[in-house]
Amino acid sequence: MSKLTDFIRIVLSEFPGNRLTYQKGLPTFHPESAEEAAALFRLANKNHQPLYITGFGNHIDPVGSKFEEFLIVRTDRLNTLLKIVPEDFYIVVGGGYPLKEINIHLNEHNLFLPHACLPFVGSVGGALAVALAAQWDKHPLPISRYLIMGEIVTPEGEIIKPGSVCFKSVSGFDIVKVFSPSWGLLGLIVSATLRVLPVSVREEYDNITMLPIEYKKFASLYTDPGGNISTQYSLKIKNKFDPNNILPLVTL
Repeated sequence: MSKLTDFIRIVLSEFPGNRLTYQKGLPTFHPESAEEAAALFRLANKNHQPLYITGFGNHIDPVGSKFEEFLIVRTDRLNTLLKIVPEDFYIVVGGGYPLKEINIHLNEHNLFLPHACLPFVGSVGGALAVALAAQWDKHPLPISRYLIMGEIVTPEGEIIKPGSVCFKSVSGFDIVKVFSPSWGLLGLIVSATLRVLPVSVREEYDNITMLPIEYKKFASLYTDPGGNISTQYSLKIKNKFDPNNILPLVTL
């Protein structure tokens, strides 16, 4: 009996119900809260079981031999619109919430998020994890510019909430932005708080175009960060929060 099979038996005993399914033949866990995800991550550490986090699976579809020893963690049930605060210009959504649906709800409040206008078919957590970016006025516009707070389950199974809904909270490096991009290596984005804009400025963003999503470039930097400051910070956090490497880098 394999280590993964043993772990699946543990998961089934700890999480009764339908949290565990099989997607394309791979065991897949569907957390419905930060607490469930945190409990799973703690079990994974205790049993040295590697996990792979995925949203809609559009950019890396976890299939094939490279994923055979992984338990897949899918965010499809973290798909709730949690809060819109029009007076403070922010929205809070689950990590598995479809990015393109955000503006449908923001429009009722005369607000919008530029990146929800892009042809990105995926979740908010996925968009953040892959560092979705647009080309705007000859400059790149990353979605991380609008990420102001998150609820994250770290690889060791702690729940943290970096960032702030204040317009100006701290000086220096904004730690929540290290999760974009993270490609699921630094933890699970359970929910995200995004700064939004008034529709009065929407015309300024009519010509934005989506930039390519480059996993191979990210993986190369993660292997050899060189002078890339964001990757260096990311690796320091990775070493601290994931000593057992339960969220390993998958090279494709």
